[in-house]
Amino acid sequence: MKIRRSWLELLQDETQKPYFKNLQEFLKAERVKYDVYPEDDLVFNALNFVPYDKVKVVILGQDPYHEPGQAHGLSFSVLDPTPLPPSLVNIYQEIKNDLGIEPQKSGDLSRWAKQGVLLLNTTLTVRKHAAMSHKGKGWEEFTGKIISLLAQRQQPMVFMLWGSHAQQFASQIPARHLVLKAPHPSPLSAYRGFFGCKHFSKCNEFLVKNGYQPIDWH
Repeated sequence: MKIRRSWLELLQDETQKPYFKNLQEFLKAERVKYDVYPEDDLVFNALNFVPYDKVKVVILGQDPYHEPGQAHGLSFSVLDPTPLPPSLVNIYQEIKNDLGIEPQKSGDLSRWAKQGVLLLNTTLTVRKHAAMSHKGKGWEEFTGKIISLLAQRQQPMVFMLWGSHAQQFASQIPARHLVLKAPHPSPLSAYRGFFGCKHFSKCNEFLVKNGYQPIDWH
């Protein structure tokens, strides 16, 4: 498994558990029969961008984009020149309304990851054209462990939990961290309170208050 050492040491025991071994067998069989996203070596991309002790913000998505050329292991992110998916269009719209800045045209959010934003999905793989097709296969237990490990850290951080899938983890997070909850930015739900949530300015205020550099959300 291609996972950064700082994470692998923390997750080593988890990868030996029966559920995780069953998950790997399931994925092996899926990749034989179907196109599965993202590619094998990008599944843990979110962890590989941000070492455990450098995470400042967690943005928790649901599952990867399920159309060709989109998913690359960072939640909500797509590589250029892929057109912006609707959820990301809405995220950029909220950034513009909240901070008064024009986000880049690029959908590649690795520029955020490099600043300490962990762009994690609750489910890390998906079958082509089949949203949520790998839900309930074990990924949620694994990503739950990641959230738990982060929540244990003494340094305060920000958790942005968008939608019910992400918000199920809120009870694990102690009060020293900032938990920001809103509906998912999908066009189906963004109008229910994602627009106007001001998570990006609230996040940066909290980071500055705790001695961190704010995130450049451009």
